[in-house]
Amino acid sequence: MLINCSNFANAEWATCAGIVPMRYRNDKISITDFGGVGDGRTLNTKAFRAAIYRIGHLKRRGGTLLYIPPGVYLTGPFNLTSHMTLYLARGAIIKATKDTRHWPLIAPLPSYGRGRERPGGMYISFIHGDGLRDVIITGENGTIDGQGDVWWNMWRQRTLQFTRPNLVQFMNSRNIIISNVIFKNSPFWNIHPVYCSNVVIHYVTILAPADSPNTDGIDPDSSSHVCIEDSYISTGDDLVAVKSGWDEYGIAYGRPSHGITIRRVTGSSPFAGIAVGSETSGGIEDVLAEHINLFNMGVGIHLKTNVGRGGVIRNITVSNVYMENVRKGIKISADVGDHPDNKFNLNALPVLKDVKIKDVWGENVQQPGLIRGLKNAPFSGICLSNIHLRGAPGPRNWQCSDVTGAAIQVSPWPCSELTSRPQYSECYSYF
Repeated sequence: MLINCSNFANAEWATCAGIVPMRYRNDKISITDFGGVGDGRTLNTKAFRAAIYRIGHLKRRGGTLLYIPPGVYLTGPFNLTSHMTLYLARGAIIKATKDTRHWPLIAPLPSYGRGRERPGGMYISFIHGDGLRDVIITGENGTIDGQGDVWWNMWRQRTLQFTRPNLVQFMNSRNIIISNVIFKNSPFWNIHPVYCSNVVIHYVTILAPADSPNTDGIDPDSSSHVCIEDSYISTGDDLVAVKSGWDEYGIAYGRPSHGITIRRVTGSSPFAGIAVGSETSGGIEDVLAEHINLFNMGVGIHLKTNVGRGGVIRNITVSNVYMENVRKGIKISADVGDHPDNKFNLNALPVLKDVKIKDVWGENVQQPGLIRGLKNAPFSGICLSNIHLRGAPGPRNWQCSDVTGAAIQVSPWPCSELTSRPQYSECYSYF
C-alpha cells in the first residue's frame, strides 16, 4: 500500500513532557551484580527483587539506576520502588515467565470492586508499582515482553480464574516517566496508570497481535496530568483509552481522570484509536488528543459509556486526525460496555457534554459516524468542524439520536440533530 504522507496529521512540536523532568541517576547498578543471567532460560525473579530491594533500602541521594544489559532475562513479576530508573540497553529483553504459578493475586481496584474480567482479585502486573514517587522506565529501545499468549488462550478457553495481569501498572503514584522502550505481547492491558498524577509516556512502541484480547495500549485511569506523546501502538484493543472506574464502585470512589494529553500517536487496531471509556464512573474531564494517525481501525474516535456508569464526561477535544481503512469514523454512544454485577443503579445516567472534534480526514471509512445519547440524558455541546470521511460511493449516513450541538464543513453531512447554524447552538464559542 502506498501512503500519501501529505495526508498525515502533522504537528508543530508542542509537548507536555516537561510536567515530569527527566532525572539522571549517579548511582548505577546492573542486574548482573545480583546474579542476573540473560540466557533466556534462567529465571531471574530473585535477581530483580534483590536489586530493587537494594535500591529501596540504601536510598542513595538522587536515586539509583538499574541497568539491564543485552540479553534475554526471563523473570516472574516484580515490584519497582521509588527514586529508581529501570534502564534497558539496546538488545535487552525482560521476558515474563509463562508459568502462571509465579503470579500472585492482589486485591481488586476499589474503583472497579472486582477484577475487570472475573470476580475477586487480579493477578499482579508483570512490572508493578504502588505508592511510588520518581520512577523511570527507559533505555535504548529494549523490550519488555509479557509472553501473553498463555493468558490469551485461557481467556479464549474460558479457564481464567481471575483477571489477567497488566504488563505495567502504577497505582497511587506520581512523577512517572516511561520512554524509549518496546512493550509487546501483554497478557491484558499494556500500560495502566491508575490513581496516579504527573505521568509521561512517550517514544514507546506497543505491539500485540490484532486478535489478542483486551490488549489496550495505554489506559490512564482515575489519573490526572498524564502526557502521552510520540508513540506507535498496534494491539488487539483500543490504542489509548481514558477511564475512571466501573459503575457503582467508580461512583463511590469518585476519582476522575483529568488533564490528559495525547499527541502524535500512530497505530492500528480492530477496536478504537482514541477512546474515552467505557468505564467513566468517576468522571473524565479536560482531554486533548491531537495529531493522530490511524490505519486499519475498527473505530477512529470512540467516546463510550453506559447506563449505570454515572459520571460527567466533558471538555473533550480531538483534532488533526488522519484515518485510513476504518469501519466507523466517529462513535459517541451511551450503550457500550458491560457491568461488574447487577447492583448498578439504573438511574445513574452519564452526562456527556462539550465535545469538540475538528480537522479530521478519513479515507476508506465504511460508516462515517454514530452519536447516540440517552433519552433522559441527551448528549449536549457536540461540536464537529472540518471533518471529511471518504468511503465507497452511495449512501453513507450518520446515525444520531438524543444529541444537540452543531456541525460545519462535515462530509458526509452528519444529521439534523446537529444544526448547521452554530450561532444558535452550544458550539457558538467554539466555532
